[in-house]
Amino acid sequence: MTHPRQRVTLITLGVADLDRAGRFYAGWGWQPHAESQPGVTFYQMQGAALALFPLAELAKDQGRPGAPLGTGAVTLAQNCDGEAEVDAVFDLALGAGASCLKRPEKVFWGGYSGYLADPDGHVWEIACNPFWPLSPEGALTLPDPG
Repeated sequence: MTHPRQRVTLITLGVADLDRAGRFYAGWGWQPHAESQPGVTFYQMQGAALALFPLAELAKDQGRPGAPLGTGAVTLAQNCDGEAEVDAVFDLALGAGASCLKRPEKVFWGGYSGYLADPDGHVWEIACNPFWPLSPEGALTLPDPG
């Protein structure tokens, strides 16, 4: 059964310095979308998009001008096919300027994961979950329990 309202189509990360954030994501291998423009950078993902937007402008757009927007209370996750891919993606992010929060390791739920933060403090989990196979394109669909 499809749940049409159970989706995320755009994730917007508030950033202190749009150019710095763009350099980090480029160094991590992300390619900006052609619809990017001065003041906002878009990245096409599978079925959704990621946007980088200045913090002050994001607060203003939310109707909360001057609000102190925080980071770190949400974790974005990128699932990989195996431990070697987790390590490679993790190390590429570190090389691009991410901060290591927790090196990838085997975890209690049977997978392998680590945490890093981008230059604005947005937390990413890089993981492989042997119970959640990925499509050839890297898409995640939770397994049917039935």
